[in-house]
Amino acid sequence: MTRVLSVAALSAGFLLVAPAGAGAAEEDGLLRLAHLSPDTPAVDVYVDSVADPGDGTALLTVPGVGYGTISDYQSVPAGVYAVSMRQAGADPTAPPVLSTTVEIGSGDARTVAGVGRFADLGLEVLEDDLTLAPPGQARVRIISAAATAPTLDAAVGGTDLATGLAFAEAGDYATVPGDAGSVRLTVDGEPTELPLDLAPGSVYSLFVLDRPEGGLTVRTVLDAAGSGVVPTGGVETGAGGTAADEVDPAVVSGAAGLTILTGLLLARRSRRDPARHAAGS
Repeated sequence: MTRVLSVAALSAGFLLVAPAGAGAAEEDGLLRLAHLSPDTPAVDVYVDSVADPGDGTALLTVPGVGYGTISDYQSVPAGVYAVSMRQAGADPTAPPVLSTTVEIGSGDARTVAGVGRFADLGLEVLEDDLTLAPPGQARVRIISAAATAPTLDAAVGGTDLATGLAFAEAGDYATVPGDAGSVRLTVDGEPTELPLDLAPGSVYSLFVLDRPEGGLTVRTVLDAAGSGVVPTGGVETGAGGTAADEVDPAVVSGAAGLTILTGLLLARRSRRDPARHAAGS
């Protein structure tokens, strides 16, 4: 009986101490890939761990990535990764056309993008900030990937996002009204209004792209979701890797019940012991 009670009490203690959902996932970061070079053919993208290359098989492979493609976030353990691009369909062992390394820490989010024209194509590592916007507002940034816009100005709801932003560069995040329905892009003094669909409390990257038939378009990509918005890809909000550890209420209730049961059994045993001693005498 003593052993059973000891195990029960110890189990209750462990349930109270161990936070629900705590684990290795909290050490992960987020990585996504983008093809932002208008005149570069489709490519295959490979992601490998620098510290643990394994058996030569890439940790992540995204085949046939064309201009304007932005992948979903993928959760990866914190570490340093090699990102390589090869012509679509090329042998995976062939030398890459481009390669770079990206360091991803716990809770970090990074976008690795092929940017510029094909003649001077490069890989750029963008630092994504997933800090949610205040209620009623949204956080957005502009990424210029349109060759027909050597420089551009951008504004949302009277808030300037960029001034003279060069092709293949990214602007800083800014807070704008969450109900803003359009973004104004100005190239060579000519303004263009393009529709925009934002959700309050969320974070977005606005990729400015060339349209095949001419002109500009904006691809709105969700970086992090506010309350009531479900992002596509690996972004998690709420009790995710950046949330504070909290004890599940069900675990607390179970542990409390087990502790109370243990106390009742101990009390019952203490009342019975004197009778046993008297009978023995």
